[in-house]
Amino acid sequence: MVQISRRADGPGWTLTSEQWLPRTREELFAFFADAFQLEDITPPWLHFHVVAEAPIAIRQGTLIDYRLKLHGIPLRWRSEITLWEPPQRFVDEQRKGPYSSWRHEHVLIEKDGGTLCRDRVDYAVPGGWLVNRLFVEPDVRRIFEYRLKRLNEIFSEPPASEAPL
Repeated sequence: MVQISRRADGPGWTLTSEQWLPRTREELFAFFADAFQLEDITPPWLHFHVVAEAPIAIRQGTLIDYRLKLHGIPLRWRSEITLWEPPQRFVDEQRKGPYSSWRHEHVLIEKDGGTLCRDRVDYAVPGGWLVNRLFVEPDVRRIFEYRLKRLNEIFSEPPASEAPL
């Protein structure tokens, strides 16, 4: 489920999302540590691409550049990994892009034989509440709903090592 609310601790909004997946925390952290996996879990209508050669060694301080189109407008985005604590959590923050601010915390918690994936995004947009309500919030919600769906599709099957012969 994806929820968006006004931030209690400052300007902007907070998106929260939770999803349980039947995989180990280490396996899921390795998936998210590959920046190129973002291309698969981002909706096709964004035309999202990582602008770098693989592999990207992710650690605190890593900068990652992306290209995307939002409502047909080409955009560039740069994020920095500002916290890196494998396999529990990491944070990426926008350094250049369409938002006034964007901080995305990914938390992985072992639970019930699988992993609970929690996302929290604190963001602000130029133009304030009206721009958010009319344009940004619906898009951000659709992006994260797509992400939940794709992650479920990717990880709902048992790992190849456990599949029946």
